[in-house]
Amino acid sequence: MKKLLLISLSAMLLASCYNDKYDKLYPAPTTTVTCDTAAVKYSKDIAPIINNSCAIAGGCHNAAGDATTGNLDFTIFATLHGQATGDLMLNDINGTPSRGHNAMPLNLPKLSACDIAKLTIWVNAGALNN
Repeated sequence: MKKLLLISLSAMLLASCYNDKYDKLYPAPTTTVTCDTAAVKYSKDIAPIINNSCAIAGGCHNAAGDATTGNLDFTIFATLHGQATGDLMLNDINGTPSRGHNAMPLNLPKLSACDIAKLTIWVNAGALNN
């Protein structure tokens, strides 16, 4: 009888033990970050990137910019437009500068893939002041 009770208890104990996968019991929270490039506009999308990374907060391409040294003032749309319509700006922000230029933004982290995508779309659409 003791043997039967011991076998029954052992069977119940073994049946109640199992090894779950931690990631199945506690899945990582999902965060989805999207990059809306459907309708890129200068005023809504591009100006904040330029101001935060190049002009005002970035400090290089601001009102104190000196065109003789290459520090152009990107707070003025016409100056930015002139640089955007060539290939230099996209090369510089993609980290593939050419003709003696630096990767941009200078002394700051590289722009996010989303910001680069927005700038690329804007430049390829004609760098409009919209």
